[in-house]
Amino acid sequence: MTGLKRKFIDVAMLSLVATLLAACGSTSLNRAPVEERANRGGSPVVGSSSVVKQPQGFENAGKPGYYTVKPGDTLLRISLDNGQSAQDVARWSQVQNPNRIEVGQVLRVVPPVSAEVLVKPVVKPVIAASAAKPAASAEASVVPVTSPAVSSDAEINWIWPASGAVLAVFDEAKNKGLDIGGALGDPVLAAAEGRVVYVGSGLRGYGNLIILKHNNVFLTAYAHNQTLLVKEDQSVLKGQKIAEMGNSDTDRVKLHFEVRRQGKPVDPAKFLPAR
Repeated sequence: MTGLKRKFIDVAMLSLVATLLAACGSTSLNRAPVEERANRGGSPVVGSSSVVKQPQGFENAGKPGYYTVKPGDTLLRISLDNGQSAQDVARWSQVQNPNRIEVGQVLRVVPPVSAEVLVKPVVKPVIAASAAKPAASAEASVVPVTSPAVSSDAEINWIWPASGAVLAVFDEAKNKGLDIGGALGDPVLAAAEGRVVYVGSGLRGYGNLIILKHNNVFLTAYAHNQTLLVKEDQSVLKGQKIAEMGNSDTDRVKLHFEVRRQGKPVDPAKFLPAR
């Protein structure tokens, strides 16, 4: 190969190498495509893997009859504060595990059909035919008929749940009921006819606790018992022995008795008969 041909080939090779280097400098061979995760407002976009699952029931937040779970809440405490049983709130809210609720979860704390609808008088039209004309040409008249009145939920005849002396009276800030003294094992009685909606010790500060639901307005709570004698969903009569007095989760033998009207603690002395 002549020197001239070799020089020509070397120049051609140098030109090719320069072209390849220039192409590599303008295009990165190692960059991977980047997926946009959020829009300018910072919210997830469709198809983004960063979409956060909303708490159960979030679409009902802020609506009447619903409660948004806060840190430290329990289903039992929420239910008691709203005058409902934990079983009912769990069922209305489709809670699978009553022992596990999450902050931000929204619970229904009123029945799906309100008590106002249930007790509202129903007007039914009654068709009456005029006796002065033949049946075939009788003119129908509408006569409003009201269903029988429904007795008030507040009509309850209460009795004292224990016979001991009152140790502490109701104080909305410090004592949400009455503390009644007695001896270990003294009978604790249902203050009115009702249904047992809670039996256990899952509410801090109450010890062995029983909660009765009397109607759509009133609950009663019986705390610090030694022995619990009823089961959940059991119906009880006024004056029935439901527990034996004790000192669970407290410093002395006593019964802590609460009356709750639509979930709010009220003074039991205003409902119990005078001694």
